[in-house]
Amino acid sequence: MEEIKEGRLMATKKIKEAKTNPVVAFIDKYQTAFSLILFFLTWEVLCRIFKVNEAFLCTPSSALSHLFFKQPDAAYHWGINITATLKEFVLGFTITAILGVFISVCLIWSKTLQKMVMPIFVFFQSMPNIAIIPILLIWIGYGLKTNIIIAFIASFFPMVVNTMAGLNSVDDDLLDLVRYLNASKLQVFLKVRLPMALPYIYSSLKICTSLSVMGVIVGELYASDKGLGYVIANAQKYMDTPPMFASLIVMSMLAWGMYLLVTILERVTMPWRYVKQKSED
Repeated sequence: MEEIKEGRLMATKKIKEAKTNPVVAFIDKYQTAFSLILFFLTWEVLCRIFKVNEAFLCTPSSALSHLFFKQPDAAYHWGINITATLKEFVLGFTITAILGVFISVCLIWSKTLQKMVMPIFVFFQSMPNIAIIPILLIWIGYGLKTNIIIAFIASFFPMVVNTMAGLNSVDDDLLDLVRYLNASKLQVFLKVRLPMALPYIYSSLKICTSLSVMGVIVGELYASDKGLGYVIANAQKYMDTPPMFASLIVMSMLAWGMYLLVTILERVTMPWRYVKQKSED
């Protein structure tokens, strides 16, 4: 046992010494950025070493040049298309977050409602998004509303399930205690259930960042005349891979940006969690 404790102490000491190194500390702080840079550099170098045909796989520099510089072969109007996708993504994500939390609270509040509604949610979740698009086109038509609904459908069910799991994660003994203190159902929810569910809610929001982007792009591939999905569909007809990869890079950046915003909001609303992590480190 003493040898194990000494080994742990030595390991902790080495970690602290590494963190005091300014170079290691700088890399550790911007690890995500360094990982992305390394990924794109590796991609660029391998494509150039093996002389990969651009029609099959373009280099990141070629994709970014199509994104930032006007090309003679085609005008993809990046400003219009990125703005369209961003608008649909933000609206779809916001609607999913608000309705997801609200409906989860309603389902937890009433067990009868939960038994009635959950099978319907599971039924719709089992349908592929692509199969729903033709029906939505008949009902709503092309454009913003259809893509927002597709993004909502893609991310709504995980949001509800994770939020409900968080609201149900409260220990029964704690619930018995607050009820013994004559707390009302609303007080139990606001003081106990909701704070305990916050980690689950933020985890589901982080998942929804990527799912919402995926839903928007799927909608734009089939039901839009603008947006990054439309750029991909249009470029695919001419086997023009650089704008396709440029669109994929922008999509990833949009999802990553929303992920960072959710993380910042999590830090603001749950400061005790990060204080605890720092004290453990």
